[in-house]
Amino acid sequence: MPLIFEEVHVAPDKKRVNQEWFILSNTGASPVSTAGLQVIVNVPGKRGSVMGQIDPGFLLQPGEKILIVSGVPGKVSQGEPPVREGMRTYHLFQREGLLRGNGTTLRFAINQVDIARVTFDKDAPHGVAAAK
Repeated sequence: MPLIFEEVHVAPDKKRVNQEWFILSNTGASPVSTAGLQVIVNVPGKRGSVMGQIDPGFLLQPGEKILIVSGVPGKVSQGEPPVREGMRTYHLFQREGLLRGNGTTLRFAINQVDIARVTFDKDAPHGVAAAK
């Protein structure tokens, strides 16, 4: 998979959805479009839930990274979204956080095929669990 989650950050408070964010990187040799990908959350021991669809999506050039924020931009009650110098930001417009504790897996998929996948590990560097 050319799309790799490099960093996962859980919100310190469930109501602060804009403080839950991910850094996604295109490690491939060609651009990747995320338009139409499903956002799926798996909690350990449970079946995955489709939380929404990336629409309109974004195009990620080779070597480019993007900051993905779970919440709604401008919604004060969800907290101040982060900003990363030199990195675009894309909001998922979720009402609640996607990370449901340690071991939660976030997938971006189309037709049940994963395009990007990450498992949250609160003890791992950058919140990304080691690949199995």
